Amino acid sequence: MSQVGSFALVIALGLAAYSFVFGILALTIKGPAGERLGETARRAGVAVFAAVALAAAALVMAAFRDDFSIEYILQHSNRDLSGPYKFAVLWSGQEGSLLFWSLLLSAYGFVLRLRHKTDQRLFAYASVIIAAVQIFFLLILNVAARPFALSAVAAPDGNGLNPLLQYPEMVIHPPMLYLGYVGFTVPFAFALGALIMKYPGEKWIHITRRWTMVTWMFLTIGIFLGAHWAYAVLGWGGYWGWDPVENASLMPWLTGTAFLHSVMMQEKRGMLKIWNMWLVFGTFMLSILGTLLTRSGIISSVHAFAQSSIGSWFTVFLALVAATCAFFFVKNKAHLKSEHKLESLLSRESSFLFNNLLFVLACFTVLWGTWFPKISEWVKDQKVTVGPPFYNSVAVPVTLLLLLLTAVGPLLAWRKTSFESMKRNFMWPSIGALAVGLGMIAFGVRPWNDLAYFYSLMAAMLATLVILTVVSEFIRGGRVISDKTHQNLLASMMHLWHRNTRRYGGYIVHFGVAVVIMGVLGTPFNKDIEKEMGFGDRVTLGQYTFICQSYTEDDKPNYESNWAIINVLKNGKQVLTMYPERRFYKASQQPQTIPQIESSYWGDLYVVYEGLNQDTGRPIIKAHINPMVPWIWMGLVIMVFGTITALVPNAAPVRVTAPARVQAAPVGAGD
Repeated sequence: MSQVGSFALVIALGLAAYSFVFGILALTIKGPAGERLGETARRAGVAVFAAVALAAAALVMAAFRDDFSIEYILQHSNRDLSGPYKFAVLWSGQEGSLLFWSLLLSAYGFVLRLRHKTDQRLFAYASVIIAAVQIFFLLILNVAARPFALSAVAAPDGNGLNPLLQYPEMVIHPPMLYLGYVGFTVPFAFALGALIMKYPGEKWIHITRRWTMVTWMFLTIGIFLGAHWAYAVLGWGGYWGWDPVENASLMPWLTGTAFLHSVMMQEKRGMLKIWNMWLVFGTFMLSILGTLLTRSGIISSVHAFAQSSIGSWFTVFLALVAATCAFFFVKNKAHLKSEHKLESLLSRESSFLFNNLLFVLACFTVLWGTWFPKISEWVKDQKVTVGPPFYNSVAVPVTLLLLLLTAVGPLLAWRKTSFESMKRNFMWPSIGALAVGLGMIAFGVRPWNDLAYFYSLMAAMLATLVILTVVSEFIRGGRVISDKTHQNLLASMMHLWHRNTRRYGGYIVHFGVAVVIMGVLGTPFNKDIEKEMGFGDRVTLGQYTFICQSYTEDDKPNYESNWAIINVLKNGKQVLTMYPERRFYKASQQPQTIPQIESSYWGDLYVVYEGLNQDTGRPIIKAHINPMVPWIWMGLVIMVFGTITALVPNAAPVRVTAPARVQAAPVGAGD
């Protein structure tokens, strides 16, 4: 397998180089000769996918065959590792994850090159740019991070997969995250290609919109799966800790989201062309920066790989990308002149503009906080850490303002909106949001006593405002269709949805975001308690009492486990039994905590078996009550559904058959 994989990577590098060099030559040669040369470059790019896929298949096969002569398999697998995790070995280590990145990039390039007839010259530019990115990653795989390097010693078994990765979601989470990271290469390639060739009009925007939406959806799923993994595996009771690698995935998501909003201004009004171009460039560079953070070891993280020399490769590549973008921007800046100007602050354009500024502000805050420890170390030779309070001080107010804009935006018209129209459309959602706020105060939330409660109250009201605004937009549009077709309101709303899937799919995404925020706002109301618990010991938390019934052990080929059996009583009556677990993996000699989580509509019961107190020998149990957390995962499902529906082509408008006119009887008829 080692020889096959290594040879396939060398072939892939040669094909990518051919696609890049001869693709450039084809763009400079006019006539049939240039077209023939361009076709060979395109086919070479298509063949890169086959070569990289062969290398990836060879590495997976080596994992399943327990080929520990390959150093990567030795370090990241073992004989007793179950099948799904042996497949996940492909992206569990540095070399394999870079191979997986190259595989996905070649797959994106494969699809793009098959669709080249959409606009052959623009696609040719994009193909050349993707080939350049492929050369970079394939050079690393062939020189600096070789996944098929042979082990120096023969070993009967491997060191095993990192216990943190032996969780079902980790078979899904990294591919989703990588599909997002890698996918932003495509809109970047189209944007840079359009800038280089001074592409007329906004067609490149229409072409890349679906690519960007699909990529954004994958990155969104990846981020949320990562949050759920942290919640379900790390055992600390939370789902987001502003870890550097978490931040690395959030930054391109923020700028990508900004681009998806502001690009509508370019499509509708020919505005923000420079801004959109740099949002695309920045999103791609932030994806590369995230990869640099993960792989260089510059910044420590529970998610990151070990210290590595390939960080310098990414630094040089990032500098080359930035220089290339800046050069062609300066050269062709005049091509990006806006066609219109902002006419009114009370307009949809202004809402998109403020929306973008807030997203970029949030991204800059996360970027600065992530790099500040390293910058302080370089400047003062002293590492100053930045914790969640720093991020929350900016992220929470920005999120509240974004929620307000999300609610107001759909009610605004292009160019200018009358105040009367705004008041008429905004009245009922505002009343509903105010009712929610008053209800929370009535149930004991005192926002004047605690800033966290104030933020929760505002988040609940604004999320309600978003939800009611979306509902009102569907109802308002549905009534118009109903008046024309005489169908019921639900059928009319379905017709409305199908006629403008992008707009109403976006509204559903906004609905999902509001549900996510509703889940997050439960954080200030979390409760937890930690106690050493022997047989029969009990601890009370809120309405629940936890009683330790017993402890038990189990021995499996891959790991040993200890279980706590905890009976849970609510208001004195037993409602369930929970089994938090602690594992010890034999191959890696590492422990792992597996919390037990019981979800309901209003929140989670979360119990952790933290191990033994080394001084007393008694087991330690920690219990959490986390209100509203399931709403976060439910919101993700709604967001994904909305994105998918926004990708569906619009249906033809509903045709209304006018009733036949009744001919008037002549005067005097029937007398």
